[in-house]
Amino acid sequence: MVMSKGTLYIVSAPSGAGKSSLINALLETNPTYDMKVSVSHTTRGMRPGEVHGVHYNFVSVEEFKELAAQNAFLEHAEVFGNFYGTSRLWIEQQLNKGIDVFLDIDWQGAQQIRTLMPEAKSIFILPPSKDELERRLNARGQDSEAVIARRMDEARSEISHFTEYDYVIVNDDFDVALIDFKAIIRAERLKQDKQAAKYSSMLTALLAQQ
Repeated sequence: MVMSKGTLYIVSAPSGAGKSSLINALLETNPTYDMKVSVSHTTRGMRPGEVHGVHYNFVSVEEFKELAAQNAFLEHAEVFGNFYGTSRLWIEQQLNKGIDVFLDIDWQGAQQIRTLMPEAKSIFILPPSKDELERRLNARGQDSEAVIARRMDEARSEISHFTEYDYVIVNDDFDVALIDFKAIIRAERLKQDKQAAKYSSMLTALLAQQ
């Protein structure tokens, strides 16, 4: 079998919709697939339980701006007063190894990625209602009331960009949303060009004249 190139998945959602939880659950329940989550660079503070190099690469504003000047990011944006960026080299290395990479980014970053990598697939995660979204934000216990209010104000703007995405998942029942997520990944893996690359030797044998 020949290794086919990995797929880059853009996953976006308003804060609290569950995109990170869905990505983590997907990776935990699909050990047979080569998948990784891109570890972004960010200037925001580290939250309780987060680990540098695992959840994010935490850098100073000065370090971030220096990397941006070096064109080291595939995309970068300012969100809620903090900078986020995706390493160009790391993404390309993983895809060339046949590994699917998931980018947990907002719509601004998604637009930049589509321009540079139009072959990327994009998925938008929607909450079932505003009330449920606010309940989830409060249940996380990570943000102040002021931050939660700001995230709710931003949610409408973020959700308005769902039409730019290839797939849309409504995360009402988590288990159902995870099934939908897995179905997208499996369908992409079964596309003709991926299968042709993976099974090139088998196809040659099947098509050979007796």
